[in-house]
Amino acid sequence: MEQHILRPPPASITVICPMKNEAVNLPAFFARLVPVIESIASTYEILCVNDGSDDDTLATLLLEREKNPHVRIADLSRNFGKEAALTCGIELAQGEIVVPMDADLQHPPETIVEMVQRWREGYDVVLAKRKNRETEGWLRRKTAKWFYSMQNEISEVEIPADVGDFRLMDRKVIDALKRLPERRRFMKGLFAWVGFPHTTVTFVCEPRLAGNSKFSGWRLWNFALEGITSFSTVPLRVWTYIGSGISALAFISAIFLIIKTLIFGRDVPGYASLITSSLFLGGLQLAGLGILGEYIGRIYGEVKQRPIYVIRDFYDFPSRP
Repeated sequence: MEQHILRPPPASITVICPMKNEAVNLPAFFARLVPVIESIASTYEILCVNDGSDDDTLATLLLEREKNPHVRIADLSRNFGKEAALTCGIELAQGEIVVPMDADLQHPPETIVEMVQRWREGYDVVLAKRKNRETEGWLRRKTAKWFYSMQNEISEVEIPADVGDFRLMDRKVIDALKRLPERRRFMKGLFAWVGFPHTTVTFVCEPRLAGNSKFSGWRLWNFALEGITSFSTVPLRVWTYIGSGISALAFISAIFLIIKTLIFGRDVPGYASLITSSLFLGGLQLAGLGILGEYIGRIYGEVKQRPIYVIRDFYDFPSRP
């Protein structure tokens, strides 16, 4: 993508920080983030979404807000999950450009400077891609690689590998995201679905300053299922082919048995083969029902029309009511 005229520096920037139990990380996070943001734009906001923390996260944020009036805080009524907290931030963000990032300093704030430079070159989305995943275990690295490969094979949109929520988005991208009505949200997929010209910068993912990841293996598995069922109907369609294949094999087997009986006469039936085939077909049926249940569950969640999140308190700019 050739660029000839640089955009002017951004008039304003919003940094969205969904967080749960990050109190111990916040002083160091703000100490690194604020100088970087102030070097980019004089008008900025750090929009912190407290997603049901049960430590001193909210109290620490309020202390920071007393020192820095650019901090806005959305305190959710309970833990709704990172996708909901990120959605809340997107709907409240006011900046010309918006950057979601984690508060554990695995996303280095200094990368935002390079992201803004690429935005000025004309890109509406600037993705931040990990140079490596050395901070994660071997199994987690492998499963992440397998997930992205499978997701992009069957999905209607391509999701860049090793790219999380850390990215820069132009206001027009944010406005497009706000038009998407899904309740069950897989934000990586929604980011990819809206499109817009994009480019990529790389960063080194640093170890967490303190605390542990909120994503256990089980939650990551459910997160992967959410991504697959959100942006592909292949898991449903594949059962049409499996059923057709088994029916064809059964038909061929029936013809073979008829011919064998006509030539060699009746033989003693075997119970082992009957039980094996019954268990095999029963297992396939249950697996198919499970896949169908995943999609019905998504429909059930959507038709209830419940809000994605509920804000308990909102601490806006001091000059506003």
